[in-house]
Amino acid sequence: MSRAFLPLGAALALIAAPALAGEAACWFENGVVVVGAEVMGVSGDYILDTASPHTVLADSQANAAGFAETALKGEVRLAGVALKDRPVAVEVVDLRTGALPTPIAGIIGADVLQGFVLDVDFSPCRVRLSRRAGGRFPAAASLPMGWVAGRPVVRAAVADGPHAFSGFFTPGVGADTGVRLSDALARAPGAPKDKTKELYPYGVLFPRLRALSFAGGLTENLPAGLMKAEDPALAGQLGAPLLSHWRLRFDFPAGKLLLAAAKP
Repeated sequence: MSRAFLPLGAALALIAAPALAGEAACWFENGVVVVGAEVMGVSGDYILDTASPHTVLADSQANAAGFAETALKGEVRLAGVALKDRPVAVEVVDLRTGALPTPIAGIIGADVLQGFVLDVDFSPCRVRLSRRAGGRFPAAASLPMGWVAGRPVVRAAVADGPHAFSGFFTPGVGADTGVRLSDALARAPGAPKDKTKELYPYGVLFPRLRALSFAGGLTENLPAGLMKAEDPALAGQLGAPLLSHWRLRFDFPAGKLLLAAAKP
């Protein structure tokens, strides 16, 4: 029986084509997901954060690699997928990395992820990136997902007892607090004035929120914080300590966030 071969040109094109799907091990510690990646040729551990609108290369890493600009464009490699000509900001990330045991090279943000389906398992920690939803995903909840201020958002509701509010929250697998509320909507009465900054990201104060309603469930008395108001339509942020109760599928092309039971 004769064997069929692809024409040489087609075969070479097939071999050289960038991967459209892949997965990688990650680690989940101190409330954030960290994954090995490469940004602008700089390999290292990156915080994976769906609530960050921009992909970031740490300034220390950028300086070591010889980049003098603060706005770059180049290749990002994550989970076996190579993405070319992506904007990359150079920023100081020290505040985000202080609680982690290894140096952090930067942040993989929503701008890189938005054309893909992103699956996140927290235990064991793995991420999968693909162009189309594939494989069995027994979702217990499917939430419409939109965009506000360059971030994906879903609906949730919060209450402090006498007051309740429903609005758009950005789900962040690299955000280290269960929930943060926009400081245009919430305050922390009783907090010492000289400690107010500790209510914001990377601070050490975590007042308790009476209740959060999300994905058909109610969570009570969870640690919370504030975030700077960046858009009137953005009510707050849902962080990895809350989201890690599920397996997640961010189906960005379809505009859906799917949640499945965590693996036992």
